[in-house]
Amino acid sequence: MQADERARLAQELQHLHASVCSALSDSTRIAILYELADQPHNVSELTELLNLPQSSVSRHLKTLRDHRLVHAERQGANVVYSLADRRVIAALDLLRQVLAEHLAESAALAEVLVEPHTV
Repeated sequence: MQADERARLAQELQHLHASVCSALSDSTRIAILYELADQPHNVSELTELLNLPQSSVSRHLKTLRDHRLVHAERQGANVVYSLADRRVIAALDLLRQVLAEHLAESAALAEVLVEPHTV
C-alpha cells in the first residue's frame, strides 16, 4: 500500500470510528437497531420491547440519530424512529457470524483440551 493510500485509509478509519463505530459500541443501541429493522417504533414501543427505562431508550436514540443511523419523524404527538440504512443490519449480521465462528472454534478447542488423554 502506498503512503497516500495509507493516509486516505487512516482518514476513512477515523471517520468510520467517529460516525459509526462509537454509536455501535453499546449493546442497547444495537438492540434498538435490530428492533427498528423489523419496523419503525416510537420511544414507548421500544421501551416496552426492550424492557428499559424511557430515559435510557431516548438517550440511545439521540446517539443513533446524531450518528445518522436512525431517522426520526413526527407523527402527531409521537416521534417515530426508523432505520436509516439497512446495510447497518447486514454489517452487524456479518459481525455476529464472525463472532459465532470464533466462539465455535473456541468451544471445539476447549473440548479437545478437556478430553482425557489415552496412552
